[in-house]
Amino acid sequence: MTEEVLELVQALRGPGTDETVLRTLCGSACGALDRRLRDGVRPEDCGGLYPVAAAWLVMDWLSQCQGMDGITALSAGDISVRREGGGQVGRLSERAMELMAPFLEDDGFVFRGVSG
Repeated sequence: MTEEVLELVQALRGPGTDETVLRTLCGSACGALDRRLRDGVRPEDCGGLYPVAAAWLVMDWLSQCQGMDGITALSAGDISVRREGGGQVGRLSERAMELMAPFLEDDGFVFRGVSG
């Protein structure tokens, strides 16, 4: 499955990212999803959603590591940095988990009640 995810990421990003780095991130994304799958659910059971979600995780991780990307202005006097689209960090990961939600264990808060 890692190879399929790698191909998707390469198609989405285009050239320029080291393949060894991408392969490592793709394996990590698959591992992150695998750990959250419901009992008895395999990646193949998710159809095309699994590789897309894993690719989105990788894309989000890479965008978080870009450092200076998105910076549109930098001043030195009173030090000010302006970044466009800065509120989107982690959004692709959220969407990946939403996409996979029917296949994942619930990890949200559950209130079961208090006796007494």
